[in-house]
Amino acid sequence: MVPPEERAEGAGPFTTRLTWRLAEGGSAIWESRRARKRGALRIRTEAGAEGPSRSAAEVVLRRLRVLNAVAAVAFTIGGALFALGAATAEVGSAGGTAIASIYFAGGLFFNAGGYASLLQSVNAPRRSRVTDSLVTGGWRWWSYEPGRIDWLSTFVLFVGTLVFGVNLADSFLTGLSAQQVDRLIWAPDLVGCVLFLISGHLALVEVCHGRPCWRSRGLDWWIVAVNQLGSVLFLVSALAAFTRPETGSLVNVGIANWGTFAGAVCFSAGGVLQWFERP
Repeated sequence: MVPPEERAEGAGPFTTRLTWRLAEGGSAIWESRRARKRGALRIRTEAGAEGPSRSAAEVVLRRLRVLNAVAAVAFTIGGALFALGAATAEVGSAGGTAIASIYFAGGLFFNAGGYASLLQSVNAPRRSRVTDSLVTGGWRWWSYEPGRIDWLSTFVLFVGTLVFGVNLADSFLTGLSAQQVDRLIWAPDLVGCVLFLISGHLALVEVCHGRPCWRSRGLDWWIVAVNQLGSVLFLVSALAAFTRPETGSLVNVGIANWGTFAGAVCFSAGGVLQWFERP
């Protein structure tokens, strides 16, 4: 017999939290991010106290731990390399090719972190409507599930890292006019920043279940909030990096470099925090 759902929460077409009554008493709470990151259901007793969580199978938890570690390390290193590139560009201690190489290496780590995050969603445990537990199928490298907010958020994030890759690869080109710089380097940078912002907004919606929230004691909230701050700083940096066609100079070099530096530090810090959000 399928246990009746008491309440579904989320935003628009997305469900981020389900609460239903258990046959033996109390209730179970499925949360999108908790199931994906920690592989667990929350259990609440009849008295309203937190009971022992119900976890997915150990083989699934091992997968989630590995993916979480890869994503955390990748974003930590990628953010650190971006910060190094921005600082090096600001103080002028290296040539353009060396700075572009630092950024490009950081971009590869962002690619890895974005794909690992997507794989977490693709292989996330799903709620069983029969056994009140978390179940999962075999390993998958890809899925198409735009109706799930966690999949959509991580997919947009991964695409954003790929678009950044175009920007970073084009930055090795030399002899470009101001218009070519804006079209080949600045435009992909701006698109990547917008995609990061969209992904971060979806992540906040997932954590807050469709409404604004401040959860100072929630590790998941801090991770998505710090990353979203980094996305905002990246966007500010991108806007300041627009090359004026009439002069061939950036709108504001200092804001472009320090905005990138601060945003990268946020993503690196988010990677460190993500290390502790594991099964």
